Amino acid sequence: MMKKIKFIFTIITLIALSFQGCKKADDVIPDPYADAKSPLGVAISQTDVPVPAVGIVGTSVVIKASGFDKYKDQLTFMFNGEKAEVVSVTATEITVKVPESGSTGVTSIAIGDQLFIGPTFTVRGLIQIDPTFKATAGTNGYVSQVYEMPDGRNIVVGNFTNFDNKGGVVPINRIARTSTDGEYDRTFRTGKGANGSLFRVLEIGGRFIIAGSFSGFNQRTENISNITSLFTTGAIDTVKIQTKRKPTVTDTVTQKWFPRFNGGTNGYINRLYAHQGKILATGNFRFYVKRTYDKFNYDLSRDTVILDSTDIRQVLRFNLDGSLDKTFRFNTTTNKGKESGNGNIDSYMHTDAEKLEKLVVFGSFNTFDGQPANRIVRLNPDGNIDPSFTPGSGADNTISSCTYNATTKKYIITGIFSKYNGKPAVGIAVLNDNGTLDETFASGSFEGGFPGFAKQLNNGLIVTSGNFIKYNNVTRNGFMVLTSTGTLAKGYNSTGPFNGGLSDVIETKSADGKKALLLIGEFYRFDNLPLYHIIRVTIE
Repeated sequence: MMKKIKFIFTIITLIALSFQGCKKADDVIPDPYADAKSPLGVAISQTDVPVPAVGIVGTSVVIKASGFDKYKDQLTFMFNGEKAEVVSVTATEITVKVPESGSTGVTSIAIGDQLFIGPTFTVRGLIQIDPTFKATAGTNGYVSQVYEMPDGRNIVVGNFTNFDNKGGVVPINRIARTSTDGEYDRTFRTGKGANGSLFRVLEIGGRFIIAGSFSGFNQRTENISNITSLFTTGAIDTVKIQTKRKPTVTDTVTQKWFPRFNGGTNGYINRLYAHQGKILATGNFRFYVKRTYDKFNYDLSRDTVILDSTDIRQVLRFNLDGSLDKTFRFNTTTNKGKESGNGNIDSYMHTDAEKLEKLVVFGSFNTFDGQPANRIVRLNPDGNIDPSFTPGSGADNTISSCTYNATTKKYIITGIFSKYNGKPAVGIAVLNDNGTLDETFASGSFEGGFPGFAKQLNNGLIVTSGNFIKYNNVTRNGFMVLTSTGTLAKGYNSTGPFNGGLSDVIETKSADGKKALLLIGEFYRFDNLPLYHIIRVTIE
């Protein structure tokens, strides 16, 4: 019997995944039994719309289906893989009730080990697509950050070349400015934009600082190393410099334009923060780099741009002009930065007053600055390890995300770990603000994968995404909302298949004043609809 159930679940999973790749919401799913003559004499149409086609938990739904009356005591009816109560079965239709665990997706009927796929049904819950959000076409690449400006407008950065179909003729390369409601702002003059991914943007010192994995911006196609500064108009901030020339060169060109921000890294920058009036960056780099324009190269062969490097790993601080701040995590005697982590890192910096400018570093390392630190550590504002953060033995495997809610004073971590400080914590955990495990939260079981991102809302609910298919034996195709104790939040989990992952969840409001969430990341489907990388949902 268990083998039959697993077989049926596998088929439903494959169907759900095929739906996630569809381009149209009304595509018909191939019938896995189409090539074989049915021995049961039953039929169910995928195109006959259920009555009603949309409903809440407990709604009675009529599905057109023939021949199932002979098997009414043997069949199982499911909404997106979740078993429903069968009210009645006749020769031409089946009446069922939407189960509490039901969510938007395909309906199906199982008899023994045979599965019959029916039409799609939309389960309405507390989370709905916001019709007032204007960027309905989303982007054609992932969105890594939405930065809210003081005037209410947003700067959106990522790896897209089109925003809401406004970049069809002239590409919108990795940066855009929008209204609060997602309307594209054409007055932001970024030209050709960045030639590689942007991960972060920060407004400081009257400029925008952008960082990521890129080497050119608009007309400045070189002499950038993953970070540069822009005017608030969107134009790159440049300066005219006289470079050294080969003595035999006699042309009249004496000066060239270069990016004013003279500093960078040899690897990508994934986070950027304002820190004590300066710019703190973290990422996958080993060296700080800067350029010298006023010295000859060794053979006097060309215009001279000399690239100098300084050993400093993963965490560094720039002065506003791009120079390296050697007062932060730097040994002036050895002319090197501190060791940082012995594996990949990510970070979160506190902006709440109580822990202002403390930096949580997490990832796949097990030492930090030469001290044992299993995948998570916190630094004081001076860059040294914070002894008041006590994770014990930490996570037993990689932490992929760490977020913090200043209202609840809790961290949420996700990853492929199964224990935290030696205690069970599968894929997701809640930490107290001193780094200890909050044991009032108990993670459930995951099938199909692990969560990649989670964030706690001010009301205590936890929005989670990943590549999982089930949570605690309930179908949740990559997206779910948990309570503060780790159970599925009632009314919030009726959305259908989600394909991809989130990079942030931002609490906001819709244009008509409803509570809303701005969801960004790299995703292609939400609630079984083709939606791309940035959406806003209301909480009804």
